[in-house]
Amino acid sequence: MFRIAKTFEFQSAHQLADLPEGHKCARLHGHSYASEIVLASQMLQPPGFVLDFADLAPLEAWLKETFDHRLLNDVLGADGPAPTSENLARYIYDWAADNLPLPQGAYIERVRISETARTWAEYTPRQPPPEDLAHQQAEPQAQHPSRPAA
Repeated sequence: MFRIAKTFEFQSAHQLADLPEGHKCARLHGHSYASEIVLASQMLQPPGFVLDFADLAPLEAWLKETFDHRLLNDVLGADGPAPTSENLARYIYDWAADNLPLPQGAYIERVRISETARTWAEYTPRQPPPEDLAHQQAEPQAQHPSRPAA
């Protein structure tokens, strides 16, 4: 299995409701978020990529436009999920799954959100979509360039 990851940063604020009185996260506050996306594939695309990192530019643009210097409560909406890192990871995963043009056999393995250098939350679907698994099993394994075929 081949994996690649890229991290994007943005600054946002949020306020979490339904917390005990005096909880610091119940107050309006902000974070320097880091959002990491991990892509995986059993095979590589020429010239040897899971995906060209440049092809993640739409995700970077969307993250900046949607989240940077914004109040996450407003972004996710009054009827949306609480603006926790867990929900933010799922929100970003869903957008990326719907909007990134991934090569055949590649899939988004997970999205991780860090509020601080020492904390993170992650969304990982149970498994890749069934069509990706079927395709990966049908394709031969990519070979290491220095190893001869068996």
